[in-house]
Amino acid sequence: MVKSTPDRKSVSLTSNERLSEMQKYLKAELPIAVALVVLGLGFVLEHAAVEHGGILLWGLLLVILVAIIGVAFRISHHAEVLAARLGEPYGTLILTIAAVSVEVMILVVLLQGSPNPTLARDTVFAAVMLDINGILGLAAIIGGLKHGTPQYNLDSANAFVAMLLVAVGIGMFIPDFVPDSHWRLYSLFSVGIMAIMYLAFLRLQTVEHRQFFEHAGGLEEEAHDVAHSPNMQHIAVMIGAIVLVGLLSEVLSVLLDAGLAGSSLPKTLPAVLVALISASPEILTALNAARHDRMQTTVNIALGASLATVLLTLPVIEGIALFTGERIVMALTPMQAGLLLLTLLTVMNNSHDGETNAIEGISHFALFGVFVALVMMGLL
Repeated sequence: MVKSTPDRKSVSLTSNERLSEMQKYLKAELPIAVALVVLGLGFVLEHAAVEHGGILLWGLLLVILVAIIGVAFRISHHAEVLAARLGEPYGTLILTIAAVSVEVMILVVLLQGSPNPTLARDTVFAAVMLDINGILGLAAIIGGLKHGTPQYNLDSANAFVAMLLVAVGIGMFIPDFVPDSHWRLYSLFSVGIMAIMYLAFLRLQTVEHRQFFEHAGGLEEEAHDVAHSPNMQHIAVMIGAIVLVGLLSEVLSVLLDAGLAGSSLPKTLPAVLVALISASPEILTALNAARHDRMQTTVNIALGASLATVLLTLPVIEGIALFTGERIVMALTPMQAGLLLLTLLTVMNNSHDGETNAIEGISHFALFGVFVALVMMGLL
């Protein structure tokens, strides 16, 4: 009996295909490799930049910011691949949790630097402004101009807004009235109740009321990932990239402290930067969804990210405060409270019919413009 031998050409072709796939993979992960180089550069030049300031300080700070955003995009990419395989609502759920993980990692590192008791509050506030007024507003404008009145599931918007109202009230309004003698007890309560709220919402979003958050179009999976990359590979890269963001944030924290010391720049600049970094991948995903008439995905991302930021970021920061014994300011300033109230009233009014348009988008984007202006004036 003659044994058949494998065709050398086919074996060679398979090897070439594997090599090609590996080259594509390494090329795609180039931002992470660059970020590793930038991290080493940051550790080497950190002290010199702080000592001399000027172009070296701000140049290095900008390079590290770009590196963190590049890594954040790779985290978002791997989350999107998993999202495409699992479908909605797991898709946008993974995307929002990935973004919040980046945000929490940067916040935890920055809080170890110079004392800034309002950093967490300002970051959460900036994230909500960016998600609802910035992303949702611009997406409604783009979707409205291209598709007229893009539709989404009204039940999903109502669920997000209802949970967001309660979460913001518990985490950012009531603390203003809690005396110092009771802050630990209230922080412990708020951590517990927000954790329960998120777990309950997670269950309802993925099981009982899954249909509220579904969109027939789903998320698109990139061609080179359709192949056969295992899910664990994407999870491992995501975790490693989040750790890398934390290490880069350590250098960023030192440079920001040095750059802001004695300067006239807005004191909320670090908070806005953290919110922008964590939301940067979501922005492109949400706007692309609106362009392709998938407003449900946009709503899931914008409102879901806001809810996840409040229900996940705040408890983590409160937990750190309880551990260290130092109270972190979570209560909103009157200016922040007013702008947040306007935002929530606007989204409640605009989401009453399950469809949106460019006019509604302009109303949100106008509020985002107010937020940016107030930050630049140093009033937030």
